[in-house]
Amino acid sequence: MLPAFTLEDACVTPFPETLTQAIPTMEACQRCKKMRSFRNVPWVVLLLAGFVAGSTMVSYARIQPTPTSASSIYRQLDLFGEVLQRVRSDYVEKPNDAKLIEGAINGMLSALDPHSGYLNPTQFRELQVQTTGEFAGIGLEVTMEDGAVKVVAPIEDTPAAKAGVQSGDLITAIDKDDIQGLTLEDAVEKMRGSAHAPITLTIVRKGNAEPFDVKIVRDVIHVDPVKYEADDDVGYIRIITFNEQTAAALQQAIEDLNEKIGPRLKGYVIDLRNNPGGLLEQAVMASASFLDQGKIVAIKGRDPEKEQPYQAQLSDLTKGARLVVLINGGSASASEIVAGALQDNHRATVVGTRSFGKGSVQTIIPLANQGALQLTTARYYTPSGRSIQAEGIEPDVVVTEENPSGSKETVEAKNVVSEASLHGHLKNEREDTNGKEEELGSSSYVNPDKAKDTQLVYALDLLRGVDSLASDAVKKRAEAD
Repeated sequence: MLPAFTLEDACVTPFPETLTQAIPTMEACQRCKKMRSFRNVPWVVLLLAGFVAGSTMVSYARIQPTPTSASSIYRQLDLFGEVLQRVRSDYVEKPNDAKLIEGAINGMLSALDPHSGYLNPTQFRELQVQTTGEFAGIGLEVTMEDGAVKVVAPIEDTPAAKAGVQSGDLITAIDKDDIQGLTLEDAVEKMRGSAHAPITLTIVRKGNAEPFDVKIVRDVIHVDPVKYEADDDVGYIRIITFNEQTAAALQQAIEDLNEKIGPRLKGYVIDLRNNPGGLLEQAVMASASFLDQGKIVAIKGRDPEKEQPYQAQLSDLTKGARLVVLINGGSASASEIVAGALQDNHRATVVGTRSFGKGSVQTIIPLANQGALQLTTARYYTPSGRSIQAEGIEPDVVVTEENPSGSKETVEAKNVVSEASLHGHLKNEREDTNGKEEELGSSSYVNPDKAKDTQLVYALDLLRGVDSLASDAVKKRAEAD
């Protein structure tokens, strides 16, 4: 029997455009208590990472069914068998048995939550490609809404981003074929293809009277996880995703900026906006790069008494330099772990708008047919014990971006994709949320002009000791709002 491993789902949607966005977690070896990654053993993967197996297998005790529950499940299985046989014998055309079973499995898992699902052998093999942060496609994170594919966020510097596809766009047709009635998986399959092959997306965008076509040429997507530059006396570091290279790239960025800016350094801006997540182990190591001590994150499964904590251990590469972390509605999963760890440890000021709110952990279980089961098995908690599931991280300072249309209004949170907007999402189990209406996400817009990027400008000013929210310009914007 193949083992099951705990993984942290880095993707915001159940079926990302590549269907390969999964991530393995680190596990604490019960014998030596040292942190080990899954990287050195063969068979496990998570949504943006590839096959990795762990030195420690995580298993959750199965609940033995009582006679009553066993009897009930057997009756339901009899019902399933009856329906299956009726379809096989009486359907107008001879059905494909394998397709019927796969559809039944997908239906069962989709009834659980948006992040549980089945990966067939082809999809599971594709996960291997994602480990290195390189794959063929157009570069979109997507979800399904009202029969259309909704763009969560284009991946930076990919064909989709360069073609002008925006967060919140609705894709209604692919190569002129209407996608109404297709599953998200089917729509994603149509968007995939060989590098250099063209594709035309028909897009409906809020503010545009008519749908319009966007022509894109597929390419091999190289996801550079970290970008950085010196802004005079401040180090700017943008973490785009958490793949296998993120922690090393972050360390290099800090070293280079320290050397370039020298004693003039006022601090760092850590930009996590529109970061959909990635490898949990990389999120843990990234958090530890700014912490000498303290808890980073804790994971709890069905048994709330069994907690798996991750701790920082004297590894602050910035030597206590001031930090401002930027988040928005597109900051999800692993990026929320980093923001939550630095916020709860009072290590950074978090600026921007509320994050996506994905606080669950998935396990990838290889199956005998070479496919895999992706199953939600746990929640994660910030150092203070908060579950951010369907709530997100609230910034210490709320700073909104101006509307990309150029109007004085800020971008509205209405119709923005968030965990709370996904059908069937897990509820936040905290008692004080009972009866409280969940909030539906915040804007994920980032102005491409850094001089007009309100959140970034505020972060830079804050590190330089200027409260730009009190400036006349910001006051005018606030009045206009």
